[in-house]
Amino acid sequence: MNRIPNASPSVVPLHITVMHGGPSAEREVSLRSGAAVAAALRTLGHRVDELDPQTPHWTLPAGTAVVFLALHGTYGEDGTVQAQLEHLGIPYTGCGPETSRIAFDKVLTKQRCAAAGVPTARYRVVTRPDAPWPPGWEPPVVLKPVRQGSSVGLEFVERSDDWSAALRRVLRHDREVLVEERIPGRELTVGILAGRPLPLVEVRPRQGAYDYAHKYTAGATEYLCPAPLDDATTARAQQAALTAFRAVGGGDYCRVDVMLRADGQPVVLEINTLPGMTETSLLPKAAAALGLSYARLCQHMVELALQRAKRGI
Repeated sequence: MNRIPNASPSVVPLHITVMHGGPSAEREVSLRSGAAVAAALRTLGHRVDELDPQTPHWTLPAGTAVVFLALHGTYGEDGTVQAQLEHLGIPYTGCGPETSRIAFDKVLTKQRCAAAGVPTARYRVVTRPDAPWPPGWEPPVVLKPVRQGSSVGLEFVERSDDWSAALRRVLRHDREVLVEERIPGRELTVGILAGRPLPLVEVRPRQGAYDYAHKYTAGATEYLCPAPLDDATTARAQQAALTAFRAVGGGDYCRVDVMLRADGQPVVLEINTLPGMTETSLLPKAAAALGLSYARLCQHMVELALQRAKRGI
Protein backbone atom coordinates (compact mmCIF):
# COMPACT_ATOMS: atom_id res chain seq x y z
CA MET A 1 0.00 0.00 0.00
CA ASN A 2 3.00 2.30 0.51
CA ARG A 3 3.78 3.50 -3.00
CA ILE A 4 5.00 6.91 -4.08
CA PRO A 5 1.97 8.90 -5.29
CA ASN A 6 2.03 9.71 -8.98
CA ALA A 7 2.93 13.38 -8.78
CA SER A 8 3.61 14.70 -12.27
CA PRO A 9 7.33 15.22 -13.03
CA SER A 10 6.42 18.18 -15.27
CA VAL A 11 4.93 21.32 -13.78
CA VAL A 12 2.62 23.71 -15.60
CA PRO A 13 3.04 27.14 -14.01
CA LEU A 14 -0.13 28.37 -12.33
CA HIS A 15 -1.32 31.40 -10.40
CA ILE A 16 -1.78 29.96 -6.91
CA THR A 17 -3.00 31.79 -3.82
CA VAL A 18 -1.89 30.32 -0.50
CA MET A 19 -4.36 31.11 2.28
CA HIS A 20 -2.76 31.04 5.72
CA GLY A 21 -2.99 32.71 9.11
CA GLY A 22 -6.67 33.36 9.65
CA PRO A 23 -8.56 34.04 12.89
CA SER A 24 -8.13 30.73 14.77
CA ALA A 25 -6.10 29.80 17.83
CA GLU A 26 -3.67 28.10 15.43
CA ARG A 27 -2.90 31.26 13.50
CA GLU A 28 0.87 31.29 14.14
CA VAL A 29 1.31 27.65 13.09
CA SER A 30 -0.79 28.32 9.98
CA LEU A 31 1.41 31.26 9.03
CA ARG A 32 4.45 28.99 9.19
CA SER A 33 2.73 26.31 7.14
CA GLY A 34 1.66 28.79 4.49
CA ALA A 35 5.06 30.45 4.22
CA ALA A 36 6.71 27.06 3.65
CA VAL A 37 4.14 26.05 1.05
CA ALA A 38 4.43 29.35 -0.81
CA ALA A 39 8.22 29.11 -0.92
CA ALA A 40 8.09 25.53 -2.21
CA LEU A 41 5.56 26.33 -4.94
CA ARG A 42 7.65 29.28 -6.11
CA THR A 43 10.65 26.97 -6.58
CA LEU A 44 8.52 25.00 -9.04
CA GLY A 45 7.85 28.09 -11.14
CA HIS A 46 4.37 29.00 -9.95
CA ARG A 47 3.20 32.55 -9.45
CA VAL A 48 2.22 32.60 -5.79
CA ASP A 49 0.23 35.14 -3.80
CA GLU A 50 -0.36 34.86 -0.05
CA LEU A 51 -3.63 35.79 1.60
CA ASP A 52 -4.27 36.07 5.34
CA PRO A 53 -8.08 35.92 5.85
CA GLN A 54 -8.33 37.50 9.29
CA THR A 55 -11.98 38.40 8.58
CA PRO A 56 -14.52 36.70 6.29
CA HIS A 57 -14.45 39.70 3.94
CA TRP A 58 -11.41 38.84 1.85
CA THR A 59 -10.85 39.02 -1.90
CA LEU A 60 -8.75 36.62 -3.92
CA PRO A 61 -6.07 38.11 -6.16
CA ALA A 62 -7.34 38.43 -9.73
CA GLY A 63 -6.47 35.46 -11.90
CA THR A 64 -6.12 32.92 -9.09
CA ALA A 65 -6.36 29.46 -10.66
CA VAL A 66 -6.32 27.43 -7.45
CA VAL A 67 -6.15 28.10 -3.70
CA PHE A 68 -3.78 26.18 -1.47
CA LEU A 69 -5.36 26.04 1.98
CA ALA A 70 -2.73 26.17 4.71
CA LEU A 71 -5.24 27.29 7.32
CA HIS A 72 -5.66 25.38 10.58
CA GLY A 73 -8.40 25.32 13.19
CA THR A 74 -11.74 27.10 13.17
CA TYR A 75 -12.77 28.83 9.95
CA GLY A 76 -10.02 27.07 7.97
CA GLU A 77 -10.84 23.45 8.78
CA ASP A 78 -14.49 23.48 9.77
CA GLY A 79 -15.89 23.89 6.26
CA THR A 80 -16.44 27.66 6.37
CA VAL A 81 -13.73 28.81 3.98
CA GLN A 82 -14.36 25.77 1.79
CA ALA A 83 -17.98 26.84 1.34
CA GLN A 84 -16.87 30.36 0.41
CA LEU A 85 -14.47 29.02 -2.22
CA GLU A 86 -17.17 26.70 -3.58
CA HIS A 87 -19.42 29.74 -3.98
CA LEU A 88 -16.64 31.51 -5.91
CA GLY A 89 -16.06 28.44 -8.08
CA ILE A 90 -12.33 28.35 -7.30
CA PRO A 91 -10.54 24.99 -6.89
CA TYR A 92 -8.84 24.52 -3.51
CA THR A 93 -6.75 21.91 -1.77
CA GLY A 94 -8.05 19.55 0.89
CA CYS A 95 -11.56 18.32 1.63
CA GLY A 96 -14.93 19.83 0.79
CA PRO A 97 -17.21 21.74 3.18
CA GLU A 98 -19.19 18.79 4.52
CA THR A 99 -16.22 16.48 5.08
CA SER A 100 -14.36 19.34 6.74
CA ARG A 101 -17.32 20.10 9.02
CA ILE A 102 -17.66 16.47 10.12
CA ALA A 103 -13.95 15.80 10.60
CA PHE A 104 -13.46 18.99 12.62
CA ASP A 105 -16.17 17.89 15.05
CA LYS A 106 -14.68 15.11 17.17
CA VAL A 107 -18.09 13.72 18.14
CA LEU A 108 -19.38 13.56 14.57
CA THR A 109 -16.11 11.89 13.60
CA LYS A 110 -16.55 9.27 16.29
CA GLN A 111 -20.11 8.61 15.20
CA ARG A 112 -19.01 8.07 11.60
CA CYS A 113 -16.14 5.84 12.73
CA ALA A 114 -18.45 3.73 14.88
CA ALA A 115 -20.89 3.31 11.98
CA ALA A 116 -18.01 2.16 9.76
CA GLY A 117 -16.69 -0.31 12.33
CA VAL A 118 -13.56 1.69 13.09
CA PRO A 119 -12.40 1.27 16.70
CA THR A 120 -12.36 4.51 18.65
CA ALA A 121 -11.99 5.43 22.31
CA ARG A 122 -15.01 5.39 24.64
CA TYR A 123 -16.36 8.89 25.15
CA ARG A 124 -19.08 11.16 26.41
CA VAL A 125 -19.85 14.86 25.96
CA VAL A 126 -20.02 17.43 28.78
CA THR A 127 -21.33 20.98 28.44
CA ARG A 128 -21.54 22.35 32.01
CA PRO A 129 -18.58 23.61 34.06
CA ASP A 130 -20.15 22.08 37.18
CA ALA A 131 -20.64 18.65 35.59
CA PRO A 132 -19.68 15.83 38.00
CA TRP A 133 -17.07 13.19 37.33
CA PRO A 134 -18.58 10.70 34.83
CA PRO A 135 -20.19 7.87 36.81
CA GLY A 136 -18.65 4.48 36.17
CA TRP A 137 -15.42 5.93 34.78
CA GLU A 138 -11.95 5.63 36.28
CA PRO A 139 -9.04 8.02 35.71
CA PRO A 140 -7.09 8.81 33.65
CA VAL A 141 -9.25 10.55 31.06
CA VAL A 142 -8.58 13.06 28.29
CA LEU A 143 -10.60 16.27 27.86
CA LYS A 144 -10.77 17.95 24.45
CA PRO A 145 -12.81 20.77 22.96
CA VAL A 146 -15.20 19.13 20.52
CA ARG A 147 -14.36 21.65 17.80
CA GLN A 148 -10.72 22.68 17.96
CA GLY A 149 -7.56 21.30 16.42
CA SER A 150 -3.84 20.90 17.00
CA SER A 151 -4.21 19.87 20.65
CA VAL A 152 -5.67 23.29 21.53
CA GLY A 153 -7.31 23.02 24.96
CA LEU A 154 -6.21 19.42 25.48
CA GLU A 155 -6.17 18.31 29.13
CA PHE A 156 -5.03 15.02 30.67
CA VAL A 157 -6.80 14.31 33.95
CA GLU A 158 -4.89 11.80 36.05
CA ARG A 159 -6.97 12.17 39.24
CA SER A 160 -10.65 12.81 39.74
CA ASP A 161 -9.73 15.69 42.10
CA ASP A 162 -8.35 17.57 39.08
CA TRP A 163 -11.54 17.15 37.04
CA SER A 164 -13.36 20.43 37.78
CA ALA A 165 -10.45 22.78 37.14
CA ALA A 166 -9.49 20.97 33.94
CA LEU A 167 -13.07 21.01 32.69
CA ARG A 168 -13.37 24.76 33.20
CA ARG A 169 -10.15 25.33 31.26
CA VAL A 170 -11.31 23.27 28.29
CA LEU A 171 -14.69 25.02 28.20
CA ARG A 172 -12.86 28.26 27.41
CA HIS A 173 -12.21 26.81 23.95
CA ASP A 174 -15.63 25.39 23.09
CA ARG A 175 -19.10 25.01 24.55
CA GLU A 176 -18.82 21.21 24.38
CA VAL A 177 -16.08 19.02 25.85
CA LEU A 178 -15.25 15.51 24.75
CA VAL A 179 -14.41 13.24 27.67
CA GLU A 180 -12.43 10.30 26.35
CA GLU A 181 -10.83 7.27 27.94
CA ARG A 182 -7.08 7.58 27.83
CA ILE A 183 -5.76 4.75 25.68
CA PRO A 184 -2.43 3.37 26.88
CA GLY A 185 -0.03 2.46 24.12
CA ARG A 186 2.03 3.90 21.30
CA GLU A 187 0.99 7.11 19.57
CA LEU A 188 0.94 7.05 15.78
CA THR A 189 -0.12 9.33 12.99
CA VAL A 190 -1.14 8.09 9.57
CA GLY A 191 -0.88 10.37 6.57
CA ILE A 192 -3.20 9.69 3.65
CA LEU A 193 -2.49 11.05 0.20
CA ALA A 194 -4.62 10.43 -2.91
CA GLY A 195 -6.43 7.60 -1.16
CA ARG A 196 -3.27 5.78 -0.08
CA PRO A 197 -1.84 5.54 3.44
CA LEU A 198 1.71 6.77 3.85
CA PRO A 199 4.35 5.26 6.18
CA LEU A 200 3.42 5.56 9.85
CA VAL A 201 5.00 8.16 12.09
CA GLU A 202 5.42 7.21 15.75
CA VAL A 203 5.25 10.15 18.16
CA ARG A 204 7.33 9.86 21.33
CA PRO A 205 7.27 12.86 23.70
CA ARG A 206 10.54 13.01 25.60
CA GLN A 207 8.54 13.50 28.79
CA GLY A 208 4.87 13.80 29.66
CA ALA A 209 2.06 13.69 27.11
CA TYR A 210 1.92 14.93 23.52
CA ASP A 211 0.11 18.21 24.10
CA TYR A 212 0.28 21.57 22.29
CA ALA A 213 3.59 22.51 23.89
CA HIS A 214 5.23 19.21 22.93
CA LYS A 215 3.91 19.50 19.39
CA TYR A 216 5.41 22.93 18.74
CA THR A 217 8.51 23.01 20.96
CA ALA A 218 11.66 22.03 19.10
CA GLY A 219 13.27 18.91 20.55
CA ALA A 220 10.39 18.10 22.92
CA THR A 221 9.24 15.10 20.88
CA GLU A 222 10.95 12.33 18.96
CA TYR A 223 9.40 11.23 15.64
CA LEU A 224 10.14 7.84 14.10
CA CYS A 225 9.26 7.34 10.44
CA PRO A 226 8.64 4.70 9.34
CA ALA A 227 7.42 3.62 12.78
CA PRO A 228 9.28 0.52 14.02
CA LEU A 229 6.37 -1.91 13.73
CA ASP A 230 5.88 -5.23 11.97
CA ASP A 231 4.09 -5.31 8.64
CA ALA A 232 0.82 -6.72 9.98
CA THR A 233 0.51 -4.08 12.72
CA THR A 234 1.42 -1.33 10.27
CA ALA A 235 -1.25 -2.53 7.84
CA ARG A 236 -3.92 -2.62 10.56
CA ALA A 237 -3.18 0.96 11.62
CA GLN A 238 -3.14 2.18 8.03
CA GLN A 239 -6.41 0.44 7.21
CA ALA A 240 -8.14 1.82 10.30
CA ALA A 241 -7.02 5.35 9.37
CA LEU A 242 -8.06 4.95 5.75
CA THR A 243 -11.48 3.57 6.70
CA ALA A 244 -12.00 6.46 9.13
CA PHE A 245 -11.11 9.02 6.47
CA ARG A 246 -13.50 7.43 4.00
CA ALA A 247 -16.20 7.33 6.68
CA VAL A 248 -16.19 11.14 6.91
CA GLY A 249 -16.18 11.47 3.13
CA GLY A 250 -12.48 12.30 2.73
CA GLY A 251 -10.69 12.11 -0.58
CA ASP A 252 -7.45 13.97 -1.31
CA TYR A 253 -5.36 13.96 1.86
CA CYS A 254 -5.40 14.11 5.64
CA ARG A 255 -3.60 12.99 8.77
CA VAL A 256 -5.27 10.53 11.17
CA ASP A 257 -4.14 10.23 14.79
CA VAL A 258 -4.14 6.68 16.12
CA MET A 259 -3.27 5.01 19.41
CA LEU A 260 -1.85 1.50 19.25
CA ARG A 261 -2.85 -0.72 22.15
CA ALA A 262 -0.36 -3.16 23.67
CA ASP A 263 -2.04 -6.01 21.76
CA GLY A 264 -1.36 -4.26 18.44
CA GLN A 265 -4.93 -3.08 17.87
CA PRO A 266 -5.31 0.48 16.54
CA VAL A 267 -7.76 3.00 18.02
CA VAL A 268 -8.56 6.06 15.89
CA LEU A 269 -8.64 9.33 17.83
CA GLU A 270 -9.30 12.07 15.29
CA ILE A 271 -8.87 13.26 11.71
CA ASN A 272 -7.01 16.40 10.60
CA THR A 273 -8.13 17.48 7.12
CA LEU A 274 -5.59 20.33 6.81
CA PRO A 275 -2.54 18.98 8.65
CA GLY A 276 0.53 21.05 9.38
CA MET A 277 2.61 21.81 6.30
CA THR A 278 5.90 23.12 7.59
CA GLU A 279 8.81 21.14 6.17
CA THR A 280 9.13 19.32 9.50
CA SER A 281 5.42 18.57 9.93
CA LEU A 282 4.27 14.96 10.13
CA LEU A 283 2.53 14.55 6.77
CA PRO A 284 5.61 15.85 4.89
CA LYS A 285 7.78 13.50 7.01
CA ALA A 286 5.68 10.54 5.95
CA ALA A 287 5.77 11.57 2.28
CA ALA A 288 9.54 12.04 2.46
CA ALA A 289 9.89 8.45 3.71
CA LEU A 290 8.55 7.40 0.29
CA GLY A 291 10.93 9.70 -1.54
CA LEU A 292 8.39 12.47 -2.22
CA SER A 293 10.07 15.83 -1.66
CA TYR A 294 8.30 18.64 0.13
CA ALA A 295 7.89 20.70 -3.05
CA ARG A 296 6.54 17.69 -4.97
CA LEU A 297 4.11 16.97 -2.15
CA CYS A 298 2.74 20.51 -2.42
CA GLN A 299 2.53 20.16 -6.20
CA HIS A 300 0.64 16.88 -5.89
CA MET A 301 -1.87 18.50 -3.53
CA VAL A 302 -2.48 21.22 -6.13
CA GLU A 303 -2.94 18.61 -8.85
CA LEU A 304 -5.45 16.71 -6.71
CA ALA A 305 -7.44 19.92 -6.21
CA LEU A 306 -7.56 20.57 -9.94
CA GLN A 307 -8.56 16.98 -10.69
CA ARG A 308 -11.37 17.18 -8.13
CA ALA A 309 -12.62 20.44 -9.62
CA LYS A 310 -12.54 18.94 -13.12
CA ARG A 311 -14.69 16.04 -11.92
CA GLY A 312 -17.08 18.50 -10.29
CA ILE A 313 -16.60 17.07 -6.78
